[in-house]
Amino acid sequence: MHLARFPRVRLAHLPTPLEPAPRLSDALRVDVWIKRDDCTGLAGGGNKTRKLEFLLGAALEAGADTLVTQGATQSNHVRQTAAAAAAHGLACEIILEDRTGFTSADYVENGNVLLDRLFGAAIRTVPGGSDMTAELEITAEAVRARGGNPYVIPGGGSNPVGALGYVDCAREIVTQADEMDLQIDRIITATGSAGTHAGLVAGLAVMGADIPVLGIGVRAPKPKQEENVLKLARETAALLGRPDAVTPEMVVADCDYVGEGYGFIDDKVIEALTLAARSEGLLLDPVYSAKAMKGLIALSRQGRFADETVVFLHTGGAQGLAGYQSQLTGALDHPRA
Repeated sequence: MHLARFPRVRLAHLPTPLEPAPRLSDALRVDVWIKRDDCTGLAGGGNKTRKLEFLLGAALEAGADTLVTQGATQSNHVRQTAAAAAAHGLACEIILEDRTGFTSADYVENGNVLLDRLFGAAIRTVPGGSDMTAELEITAEAVRARGGNPYVIPGGGSNPVGALGYVDCAREIVTQADEMDLQIDRIITATGSAGTHAGLVAGLAVMGADIPVLGIGVRAPKPKQEENVLKLARETAALLGRPDAVTPEMVVADCDYVGEGYGFIDDKVIEALTLAARSEGLLLDPVYSAKAMKGLIALSRQGRFADETVVFLHTGGAQGLAGYQSQLTGALDHPRA
């Protein structure tokens, strides 16, 4: 697993901390550690920065002058892509898909959307359910027509090149655990566009580290999510020269905590936000990390992780909290932890 073979631009503050969460552990009666990928640095941090190190490396090697990508209205990936482009003198064209129908000013103008504009990205919006692959090509062709050279990044940066960022994170987690004599029984992460989950699975498999990964789904039903993760994990392992390293048993997603749908919050998401904030001072985001924490809380209360040491991968995204101000106002007035 020699990642220096792949073009890479150093964007992240690495290694991110792996730290205990004693008050959260007491509340859940599970030994919880936090992998702080909210601390990667770029544009406030988040998991997409690791992916963008390899994606931007490939873009620059290809001579690109414009990054083209897509995401939901409050996309953390889009924010970090816009920042990476700005930091390296590239233009950035983004397509935002309205997956929720929310029309409040905070949701459509604040949070990550405000930061997208601050970083200078050109923004185009499309209705929910649009063919985003086709929309990416429309934008890329427009860039070519005016003489530019686009590099297209899929939503979430989730392709084999982007997933290398979480192959590297898997190596980093194992190295940190070994240095601390910490035996990890399970890694838990949000799973959406699949790149983070798939990269972890592929990295651990190629290393031979016997640590299961549980993805808490934020969008798709379990069969589809596991299918997407398995496909990408296998493609990533193949890129590393180990096409047979990943087996179906390694890919597990629990999609019981999506709620009403992608980007929608409920009382249990708010409970997760407040428990993390008031027990450990951690800022989660409503779309990904809080739903993963919602799953961790529920499963812990069911006794699922009894006697285990669990690493919760904090994927960042607190910048999106401002986009949910109108939905959170009044809901945070009473202590929950």
